[in-house]
Amino acid sequence: MSVPSFGVGTFRLTGQTVIDSVRSALELGYRAVDTAQIYGNEADVGQAIAESGVERAELFVTTKIWTDNYARNTLVPSLRESLTKLRTDYVDLTLIHWPAPGNGVELVEYMTALAEAKALGLTRQIGISNFNIELTRQAIAAVGKDEIATNQIELSPYLQSHTLTAFLKEQRITVTSYMTLAYGKILKDPVLAQIADKHQATVAQVALAWALQLGYAVIPSSTRRENLASNLLARDLRLDADDMTRIALLERNGREVSPEGLAPVWD
Repeated sequence: MSVPSFGVGTFRLTGQTVIDSVRSALELGYRAVDTAQIYGNEADVGQAIAESGVERAELFVTTKIWTDNYARNTLVPSLRESLTKLRTDYVDLTLIHWPAPGNGVELVEYMTALAEAKALGLTRQIGISNFNIELTRQAIAAVGKDEIATNQIELSPYLQSHTLTAFLKEQRITVTSYMTLAYGKILKDPVLAQIADKHQATVAQVALAWALQLGYAVIPSSTRRENLASNLLARDLRLDADDMTRIALLERNGREVSPEGLAPVWD
């Protein structure tokens, strides 16, 4: 995979909270960190990384361009500002955060500007987030299939998006799953609880292991060090065919995030 399979997310975390979370994650062995311009925490993430003592070359840092910065004359300057906040000369991956159809900037323009950012050495890889199949096709047409490292999308046992994930696999574009725990809603699911008991694991570990076994990258977040440590153990959990079948049956199109004006028409 061109994208690490396991990282720490920072959505909705700011200030000392995100500094402590990222610092704990790095101490525990995480080496991939996911942030975004709109999160308002890039400077905090940069501080945590700088104070961690981990060499920059060992880390994989992802940020996402916000919709206000999609125009060709603003995308690169906004990324340079993100790099300043993150205290780094480059990020490993930069994503278009939302397709934002109708916001006045055409997909070809912002994808081309993103490719230019890569050519300038500001980012090692580029990708997309929250794109449906048709918009992913357009992104491929704009910059080439091999240029798109990942499509970061909401996925959980309650939202499995089989059609989209099958398309991305066919295109050899890595799927990054965010909100894999569905804002914590799955933590009380009786089926997942039974599977967790069977493996002497937690429900969170089961959900993350499910995503990993499907070939997805995951970026769970937590403000608690013990949860960050526990989540990492999902990498060693092997679910059997019966477990995977039971989880597949939990699909309910349980989407948690679909902001009007930013989201596409979902597949």
